[in-house]
Amino acid sequence: MTRSPYDSIAKLFHWVIVGLLAVQYPIGWLMPDIHRGQSPGAAMTFHISFGILILILIVLRLIWRLTHPVPAEPSLPPWQRIGAQVAHWMLYLLVLATTVTGWLFASFRGWSVSLFYIVPLPMLASDNAAAGKAIDGLHQVAEWSLLVLIGLHIAAALAHLLIYRDRIMQRMLPN
Repeated sequence: MTRSPYDSIAKLFHWVIVGLLAVQYPIGWLMPDIHRGQSPGAAMTFHISFGILILILIVLRLIWRLTHPVPAEPSLPPWQRIGAQVAHWMLYLLVLATTVTGWLFASFRGWSVSLFYIVPLPMLASDNAAAGKAIDGLHQVAEWSLLVLIGLHIAAALAHLLIYRDRIMQRMLPN
């Protein structure tokens, strides 16, 4: 049975974002806490930089997806097609929410940050401790929600590979 695969650009966006998220989560969890009045160190600068890079790529990927739609797999039962669509759009939404709240958090902390020490990033807001605390909470909810959804996405892909054996996962694998 022939599958309608994602094109090379969609696959590239997918796997580069996967790789960046695989780097981003450990950096975020392993970096030291930065308290009020401290400036962000290298770990935070890299965490923010990878976040901004992910934000740029997810926006580009979203534009690509909207301009290059992939037809739903007709062999899937309706509940799987709907579930896949909801999950994919939720992944976009949560990646956007996580990256934007992270950037807002840095702005509310008053940090002057740059993209890999090269390109200065604009502040999205002014220094505000209360707003920073609130947005940090939203950032954490978004990052954990994203991690859970990524886990479900991986579980679904593995179910298609190992249980259903319907070659659905191969649609996103490199050629």
